[in-house]
Amino acid sequence: MLNSWGSLRAKQYLSKSFDEVHQSWCQFLPSIIENTNARILDLGAGSGRDAKYLATLAAKTHSTKNNIQVFAAEPAKELSQLGQKTTIGLNVKWLEDSLPALNNVTKQEVSFDLILLSAVWMHIPPSDRARSIRKLANLLKPGGKLVISLRHGQTDEECKQRKMHPVCADELKQLATSVGLFTQLETPKEEDKLGRPHVSWQTLVLQMPDDGTGAFPFIRHVAINDGKAATHKLALLRVLLRIADGHPGAVLRREGDRVILPVGLVALYWCHQYKDLIDKHNIFQRPGDDPNMGFMKDNGWHKLTHRSASDYRIGNLFTGEESKALYRTISHAVNNIAEMPAKKITYKDSKKTVFEINKKNVSAKESIFLDLQTLEQWGEFSLPESTWLAFNRYACWIEPVIVSEWVKTMAGYSGNAAYKTPEKQYHLHQALNWLEPKRTKVEVRNRFEQLKQQSPQSDLLKCVWSEKSLKKKYDIDHSMPFARWPNNDLWNLLPTDSDVNNQKSDRLPTEKKLKQSKERIQHWWQEAWLSNQIDNGFLGDVLANERTNEQPKPNSKNVQSVCNIKNTQSKRFFAEANIALPGLNSDNESVDDLFEALVVQRGRLKEMQQLREW
Repeated sequence: MLNSWGSLRAKQYLSKSFDEVHQSWCQFLPSIIENTNARILDLGAGSGRDAKYLATLAAKTHSTKNNIQVFAAEPAKELSQLGQKTTIGLNVKWLEDSLPALNNVTKQEVSFDLILLSAVWMHIPPSDRARSIRKLANLLKPGGKLVISLRHGQTDEECKQRKMHPVCADELKQLATSVGLFTQLETPKEEDKLGRPHVSWQTLVLQMPDDGTGAFPFIRHVAINDGKAATHKLALLRVLLRIADGHPGAVLRREGDRVILPVGLVALYWCHQYKDLIDKHNIFQRPGDDPNMGFMKDNGWHKLTHRSASDYRIGNLFTGEESKALYRTISHAVNNIAEMPAKKITYKDSKKTVFEINKKNVSAKESIFLDLQTLEQWGEFSLPESTWLAFNRYACWIEPVIVSEWVKTMAGYSGNAAYKTPEKQYHLHQALNWLEPKRTKVEVRNRFEQLKQQSPQSDLLKCVWSEKSLKKKYDIDHSMPFARWPNNDLWNLLPTDSDVNNQKSDRLPTEKKLKQSKERIQHWWQEAWLSNQIDNGFLGDVLANERTNEQPKPNSKNVQSVCNIKNTQSKRFFAEANIALPGLNSDNESVDDLFEALVVQRGRLKEMQQLREW
């Protein structure tokens, strides 16, 4: 129930139409709405008038092919609840959030074509405005527009009761310029639509240039121009790119204009990408005739030479001596990253470091389950938000540059003389594959076969996309196409009809198709990975499939590992999902929240890579 002030505010808010209030800048709206994949943020959405108008306009414009999503952020719960009722049935996602932090909005890892602040700016204290405009700029796509209405004229009573502050268009324009935005429109002051004589309004439309962050020149400088005694700098850039692209849930928090990650995750992925290069392909990563890198120690790295890069992934469990060796390996990697690339990578023409590490000592233990909470033990890694966003949005364009430079660097080392000629460098490119080209689906297929034997008439034996029977012929499909976004997590692998899978190929399912399949996808997740009916026979197969030929045969410790896997199967499922999909908490155990995050990720991939839809 709204209190009296909230009720009065809601009535005032709804008494005027969107067209009446926003007529001064509406000429920019058609080009935004024409984009079927546009993302719009209504910040300070109140009781939902503007969000409803924008979502309705999008639905009318695109009919059945509408992928436009409106995010409505409102800190007042009463207004937000009213807004949710106002926009029911429309493609509007409500978040409880406000400037300057915008934690929940930022957590979605989505950038916007339009951000609307209607009657909001005067509530932001002057001391918070620089941070607020920086945060808003970081949420804009290149070419995206930020529309801010300024209320001039507040009584002393309004300033006290409603926490209003004076506003100034020149101040706002100066703040916008400092973060790379330019002013596209500045309207003259207009009379208040509610007839209040002491109040007038003004609107500014600010725009992000197509290259507004300055992150690309920095990345290019480090990748191409910066001196490299070894491959450390390139390795760190690629690790951060892979985390930003594949694990938006890894962000612990944001502080000012910096993003904070668990340094244990950075170190784990550092080991992941070096693992096969060094132990499998024997490719030197530094000049000279010594193949040993600073993080390769006898009590850590060299005790795990039988493991492969794919073992260093979220959701895996290590026990016994292998667990202790991995603990030490991660610690050695953290120290190496801190002493080498993090210390050596500085801003151009400056000694100031770009990356910051706050590391902690961690004791080796008998068991390690690789999830976000575990990897937080080693401390924190901080990077500029502009760099994070560049990696996040443009990974598919940046990574080839990093890989190409890495190949050139390795080919120049005397230890890699066999790969010096251009025709031999193909092998170096292959060795830098982040994931093995062959996509392993054995684990999921085995689980499906087990369920088929247990319940021959089960609904699980139907294609998640088409409901066709899967009793004879089926495939295991990546819901988000592997070729475009390499991800072999359990949540992303689904049983499908072979013909349907061939039709889908490497295309991205439409939002409508994904939502239509929600019930079947969630049912598969629940029965395959989250129930308690996973038997030891299946888990033994999993353990056997994950061992390499060099590993020892099963013994009592392996049997204990099977029990551990059985106890952590559900934990692994959510550990993988919570770090790979945007907007989820690390302790999330809700399949509804997981599916909603999957829909957001689908939109992100469509937006960032312009993928064909199915």
